[in-house]
Amino acid sequence: MTDSKRSRTVEWDDPMLGAEAARQMSGLEYMQAMIAGQYPRPPIAKTLGFHLVQVGEGRAVFECVPGEYHYNPIGLVHGGLAATLLDSALGCSVHTALPAGVGYGTIELHVNLVRPITTQTGLIRCEAEVIHVGRTIATAQGRLVDAAGKLYAHGTTTCAIIRGDS
Repeated sequence: MTDSKRSRTVEWDDPMLGAEAARQMSGLEYMQAMIAGQYPRPPIAKTLGFHLVQVGEGRAVFECVPGEYHYNPIGLVHGGLAATLLDSALGCSVHTALPAGVGYGTIELHVNLVRPITTQTGLIRCEAEVIHVGRTIATAQGRLVDAAGKLYAHGTTTCAIIRGDS
């Protein structure tokens, strides 16, 4: 019998370093600074192994290479990875449209999983864009695709806009 044990060590930085800075910058400025390495990736990104790779006004893109540590009991990547990538990209797309001192929080997430993800899928990319940003509510839509553009999941979110005067 061969040894089937695997291990993975994850380290992260204090998440409040970036969170404090985020309050002083527009969402787009903060996301750009994070990509540039000025602020650490959040612990969830380190734990699950995904990266914010692009942002623009009302847009965010994350990438991830699925690994065995993402697998569920039946040998497929757990749907929670797709949901987490969508939640992250959708929320960050909303954040890029917000001014300094204004935050957001997901109040609804809808995910459609359309095909299984495995380690053979290779790099997956989650692209999200804002549909609407109002005073109290924002909505966004996103797609999770492989390097060839094949769709694996898509989703939408509704976010509460959190203002200091709310």
